[in-house]
Amino acid sequence: MPAMTADGKQDDRPPAHGRPADSPPANDAPASDSDPKDGRAKDGRTKDGGIDEALKTAQALMYRNRFEDALDAVAGPLADNPDNIDALYVRAVCLRYLKRYDDAAQTLSILLGAAPEFGRAYQEQGHLFKARGEAQAALRAYDLACRANPALIASWRAQADLLSRAGRRAEARRAAAQADRLAALPKELLTVSNFIHEGKLLKAEALCRAFLQNTPHHVEAMRLLADIGVRLGVLEDADFLLESALEFEPDNIQARLDYVQTLRKRQKFAAALAQAKILYDTDPDNPVFQSCYAIERLQTGDFEGALSLFDRILETLPDDPATLTSRGHALKTYGRTEDAVASYRRACKARPGHGDAYFSLANLKTYRFGDDEIEAMTAAEARRDIANADRVQLCFALGKAHEDHGAFERAFAYYDRGNALKRAQSRYDADQMTAELAAQIAHCGPDLFEARKGAGHDAPDPIFIVGLPRAGSTLLEQILASHSQVDGTLELPNILSLSQRLRGRDRRAGKSQYPATLKDLGADTLRAMGEQYIAETRIHRAGAPFFTDKMPNNFRHIALIRLILPNAKIIDARREPMACCFSGFKQLFAEGQEFTYGLKEIGQYYRDYVALMRHWDAALPGQILRVQHEDVLDDLETQVRRILDFCGLPFERACLEFHKTDRSVRTASSEQVRKPINRAGVDQWRPFEPYLDPLKAALGPTLTEHRA
Repeated sequence: MPAMTADGKQDDRPPAHGRPADSPPANDAPASDSDPKDGRAKDGRTKDGGIDEALKTAQALMYRNRFEDALDAVAGPLADNPDNIDALYVRAVCLRYLKRYDDAAQTLSILLGAAPEFGRAYQEQGHLFKARGEAQAALRAYDLACRANPALIASWRAQADLLSRAGRRAEARRAAAQADRLAALPKELLTVSNFIHEGKLLKAEALCRAFLQNTPHHVEAMRLLADIGVRLGVLEDADFLLESALEFEPDNIQARLDYVQTLRKRQKFAAALAQAKILYDTDPDNPVFQSCYAIERLQTGDFEGALSLFDRILETLPDDPATLTSRGHALKTYGRTEDAVASYRRACKARPGHGDAYFSLANLKTYRFGDDEIEAMTAAEARRDIANADRVQLCFALGKAHEDHGAFERAFAYYDRGNALKRAQSRYDADQMTAELAAQIAHCGPDLFEARKGAGHDAPDPIFIVGLPRAGSTLLEQILASHSQVDGTLELPNILSLSQRLRGRDRRAGKSQYPATLKDLGADTLRAMGEQYIAETRIHRAGAPFFTDKMPNNFRHIALIRLILPNAKIIDARREPMACCFSGFKQLFAEGQEFTYGLKEIGQYYRDYVALMRHWDAALPGQILRVQHEDVLDDLETQVRRILDFCGLPFERACLEFHKTDRSVRTASSEQVRKPINRAGVDQWRPFEPYLDPLKAALGPTLTEHRA
């Protein structure tokens, strides 16, 4: 669907005095002055005071049109760190003003390689194309800039100017309106928005909170602070902010759209559906509102209603790639695979560079690309003017395509490229995660559980399936969901939400007191938390006495689970490390699981996971059932009986015939669990072994000790 935004035009002439018209605003501090976890060494940013001063000097010179002197000032930072984002940006701007266009283009290429989501880099690319007289290329670059950072007024105005000259007046008016809307914002909020889209979330939060202290009911400020909360994973706070914002401005469309998405992320699907219905009822013919309502109907299991709405949109916009792709997702979840494939392929045809549709085909796991599709994807990925998200999706799809054709070296190259692009935009820190998991070991020993014996809510309903993604948890869930007494649900976020609340507000600055705070929770609090979990997850159940929660990362929070729900069952789904880790490495996840976007990172995470599970086995003997994926493949019935015995459930043959169970499955394994058991994926990593030394090194002794 076209974004609900507009654009503006820009005067790109160098000013007679002062800073260049298109340079960063004075209140946009250099990215090198970054926050903990926001400025990352890997992206070229540094906290070294000398480099900070050099960059400030270069910017001041650039603002006075002394471009040669500014180039000299950034030469030092670039010599120390050739990928320094801020220095590269200043260099590119100066080179353009000096009309050294080829050098500017080369600098921008390096910059976008280091920071593929840096909106101002695409904006500068647009300025460069415009200076060269390449209007279409400039327009595409400005569009990419606004996708990466919708707060770039100069890019919106430039788009409006170019669209108007091309006779596309309606689009130009929308662009100009968006620029005018941004220009009307208080400058603090414009800076907050820029900070958000450049990954400086702690700076954005501090500035936004300061603004709200003086203007407490400013709806746009509340919306932006909620956006920051979502990006930091503080969904409960974001929920409250958006609910409050809509009380002040019930007709604020963007706030309500954000509220729908936040409710969905919290898996409060009924509430999200109600909010989407409010939008839909205001204008039932609006394709954006139709799409929003369709997606929420899909989330609540109303597949026919969702598909009907998608079809209505396609009557008006028959070749809209986003709608065709969303329709494909609905059909896939519904089990109508052939129809899903047809919808995805229509989306690919409608927009050849539409990475989401190509990756969705690959993500079926059972689809095989033809030579013509591989050629089309290769050409699209090689283009310089596609969005980073499309490029990432195309890389993962091309990896799958070449793997299926036996071209393993080429497949790995694409998987590696896709992962590198994702890693470049990630804030994941493997060593910090190691420290977080070590804190669970340090603070959650047998004495903690002994001291809280008898506390918590006594409901036996939940069956938690934990582990790593791609370890066979979807198969175990499908087996259990085939039992008459078990409802299969989703990867529920409720435990993660409870853990976030216990971390406290300082968690984003690395000062979390969780899990040490668990020892301070009284029996009443633990019982209330358990009751809250049962109440909030009831919407996902269909009336069976037991239900599954297969959020893999819950293995980090087994102490919390055991304290609030002492009668819950916990199953550890484990897979051989090389197979599990490589399967994760070649999987593009919808969100989260950032540890998978590097061989070293995923190997370290697997090693830490095994160490933590070993600790839980010692602290909670006999209370966690380990199910090895390879054992399930080798002897299904024995493992099914083990699982059912552990859960206190009678044996039912339907669990052996799990592939016949008719239910929606939303994970990457959705098509695989609809087929009988097979060993096809066991050794898929072996043709890639020549490229996996970093993974082996990160796994270390865990390679052979993972079953211990």
